Amino acid sequence: MRDVAITHLDAATPTPSALRLDVNPGDVVLLLGPSGSGKSTAALAMNGLIPHAVPATVEGTVSVGGKDAATTPVAELATTVAMVFQDPDAQLVTGTVLDEVAFGPENLRLPVEVVLARTEEALRRVGLWERRHDAPDVLSGGGRQRLAIACALAMGSPLLVLDEPTANLDPRGVDDVYAALRDVVAEGDRAIVLVEHNLDAAMGLVDRVVALDATGRVVADGGVDDVLRDRAEQLHALGVWLPTATLAALRLRRAGYDIAPLPLTPHELRRALEMIAPPSTAPAPPPPRRGIGDPLVQVQGLTISRGRTRVLHGVDLSVGAGEFVAVVGANGAGKTTLVQALAGVLRPPRGTVRIAGLDVRRTDRRTLSRHVGFVFQNPEHQFIATTVFDEIAHGLRRQRLSDDEVRARTEALLQRFGLADKAAVHPFLLSGGQKRRLSVGTALVGGARLLVLDEPTFGQDRARAEELLRLLDDLRDDGTTIVVVTHDMQVVAEHADRVIVVDDGRIAADGPVGDIFDDEDVVGRAGLRTPALRRAFADLQRHPELASVLRLRDLPGGAA
Repeated sequence: MRDVAITHLDAATPTPSALRLDVNPGDVVLLLGPSGSGKSTAALAMNGLIPHAVPATVEGTVSVGGKDAATTPVAELATTVAMVFQDPDAQLVTGTVLDEVAFGPENLRLPVEVVLARTEEALRRVGLWERRHDAPDVLSGGGRQRLAIACALAMGSPLLVLDEPTANLDPRGVDDVYAALRDVVAEGDRAIVLVEHNLDAAMGLVDRVVALDATGRVVADGGVDDVLRDRAEQLHALGVWLPTATLAALRLRRAGYDIAPLPLTPHELRRALEMIAPPSTAPAPPPPRRGIGDPLVQVQGLTISRGRTRVLHGVDLSVGAGEFVAVVGANGAGKTTLVQALAGVLRPPRGTVRIAGLDVRRTDRRTLSRHVGFVFQNPEHQFIATTVFDEIAHGLRRQRLSDDEVRARTEALLQRFGLADKAAVHPFLLSGGQKRRLSVGTALVGGARLLVLDEPTFGQDRARAEELLRLLDDLRDDGTTIVVVTHDMQVVAEHADRVIVVDDGRIAADGPVGDIFDDEDVVGRAGLRTPALRRAFADLQRHPELASVLRLRDLPGGAA
């Protein structure tokens, strides 16, 4: 890529801008940058979807395998570049999992035995071989993400481009995907470009990091040590994600812990701490978790099926007013179905769900919307307007507020979510992170007492994710009850009061955050992973003052 600047329709400025990037055979490149910096746009330009399928103005040159991406048909570039999109639903087209993976190699007109061999190998790598006869649309969101990765692997292309490939995956699925990618890297001749926020998982794979600033310009390009260790402070200021261990070390340094060099993994952080003495001033103990009120949500005997498949089996639970609850579990365990039933998106055929005493099944949707707001896993599934402004304003207009009040409250919310300059833009033209912020804003604007969110930090840069989670904390402090489905165990540790573990449609565990993560049997059975800080700090010999810390915010050293 040479001096590449890409301007989408209705956009005032290009992102990325003046991008220069070389990817050689065998490279594993991590592309970092704030939400809206043009990471996904750059990825789409690598296989010609920009400008051939996605209208945009492209300046500069993109050359892939010696071919000009701007003039070479996408079908021809597909033999060189395999792509995994941020939203897997955007690339699934056939009726079975097997046919989906075979579709690409078949279009290359490969022999049948080669197509079948590639298909089986790819499906086994991502753990979907046993589901090869299922329809893609019956897979969970994480299952469809693994299917999209299998499709890319089966192409055998020399360049593999992955845009947030693990965002919808449970921790065990993340491990499976990175194990498959390490196998690809071990072959030695295929290159990978990775857009990823889960740096804790990516650290064992990448060998080079390219960082963009908010305008889409390259501010760092080098080895992992040169960029992530030596320039961590600069990247942190840009609002990009860093490994949890690195964020923790930055805070601890400010508190007097002499940690050098900066660690990138929990193991490195633990080893560094065991080699240094504690600072002269001991840190204060973490503040206690906040109290909760009387039950706001009550569920009894909730049973839901999809077709002939039972998804939830007689679930009983209650959620207290002002509680922050994380719902976790493996892909396909029933998490999304459970929270959709809580919010009234799904009407339970058996059992009852009550919110503030209202029976969800017998309450009309307009009345229900004043009590509960829901944010879907895929933001596009809830957009109904043609501008960002109208998307937010719609809920206020339904309350029959004056035009002046609608405008004032909409503009205030757009400003709070960093979307004020996108007010006139179509929601579908936003970046993935911007779409997520907009979807949360549409759920918040009505002032519901219960807010239910499915993977709210998906597609967000660090600064915006933290801003969103701080907003959820503030809402919780004001009495709003928060229920979040997430695969990010550090988010659970940082913000939740309580964890509900769903396994095969049943509640496998339910309790305070620390108790759940201390139970290794529960963590293992549910395919979860202990948060990074717990792995780094548990049973520290030289620093017992850190042993019980789960949250970055409870570390000494001030905001990191």
